Amino acid sequence: MAINPNTDFSAGAVLLASQMNRFPRGVMAYTSSTTTPTAFAAETVTITGSSFTAVANRYYRVTYFEPSINIATSGAYYQGKIRLTNISGSIYASADVIVQITSPAHMCLSIVTTLSAGTTNFVATGLSGTANNITCTRGGASNRTAYLLVEDIGPA
Repeated sequence: MAINPNTDFSAGAVLLASQMNRFPRGVMAYTSSTTTPTAFAAETVTITGSSFTAVANRYYRVTYFEPSINIATSGAYYQGKIRLTNISGSIYASADVIVQITSPAHMCLSIVTTLSAGTTNFVATGLSGTANNITCTRGGASNRTAYLLVEDIGPA
């Protein structure tokens, strides 16, 4: 779809509803977590996002951030996913974090997409690419907060 940006505004001009509708609408849903989930190997929901009402023909940026991924074995990997609705929902984005040493890594996964109109909910999931258990360490400090963020960034 073609991008439909606003034009330049000039002093004294009338601001139209069609122009206002071309502006981004900002944060549509935000869920954060400072609770460390139980160690896991199979795909697990790590954050369940908040529901929001999507509008057709608009771009949405969905971001999943995991601050500290601990993998016990060097060379193992963590696969993060952004899914629609639940653990069996459509995959919108996926990324692997490969750990070469046994120290924590982090992940920031983002996708820009359009959605069908109506109530929408995303979840963030994670899984171990091997039989190794994974721990996503989180805490009370702002630099240890995992989140799932949905932003309306403008018309498609």
